[in-house]
Amino acid sequence: MGMKGKIALGAVVGIVVIGAVSANAGDGGSGGSGSGDKASSSSGERTTGGEKGKDTAEAAEKKAAFAGDGDFQVGSDVKPGTYRTTGNTDGMCYWERAKDSSGEMDSLLANDNVTGTSYVTVKATDKLFSSSGCKDWEALDEKAKADGSPATKMSGDGGMFRVGVDIAPGTYKSAGNTDDSCYWERTKDAAHGLESIIANDNVTGSAVVTISSSDAYFKTTGCQDWKKSG
Repeated sequence: MGMKGKIALGAVVGIVVIGAVSANAGDGGSGGSGSGDKASSSSGERTTGGEKGKDTAEAAEKKAAFAGDGDFQVGSDVKPGTYRTTGNTDGMCYWERAKDSSGEMDSLLANDNVTGTSYVTVKATDKLFSSSGCKDWEALDEKAKADGSPATKMSGDGGMFRVGVDIAPGTYKSAGNTDDSCYWERTKDAAHGLESIIANDNVTGSAVVTISSSDAYFKTTGCQDWKKSG
């Protein structure tokens, strides 16, 4: 499947980010480097488990998990559901959801390059999930609660954080990044489509964003560390 990439983060700003970012799956680009995923990064720094529970539940999760490299048919190789990977620190982890196995650009539903932790929801209507250079994917129990308290600070390049589990809702501040590569995104789910995005931006200098308790995930890449300020 090769190293397919995403649209350069610095090319879009503010509200424009949402439109440009989510050319997503079918029309986001043409070849190996820019195809259709959002201009966002999936990653995440610290996550407290959402998969803890009964032995039988843990066994089921392990059975549902799959490797970080390969093409997987949805329904047989991979069950529909939400999965988590701790990605790859050099950003070489790539995944994609596809509506068929043709390998053509218009078959893409969503994709991303990952540094840090990523979450992705594979839907029953998907036909293929592909992953390259990632750490193994673990099944996520979205209803499970994490032990302990969510963090109030996060790595600016940590990636994708589950709100209320990995990080607490609230207002966060980052010193940004002077080369325009700091990107953040608030999302309502882990499908990675245009409709998933609540708000996003590319940042130069300091950045302030309020993460709502109703947000599902917060994504950040290329930023200075975020600290809760309110």
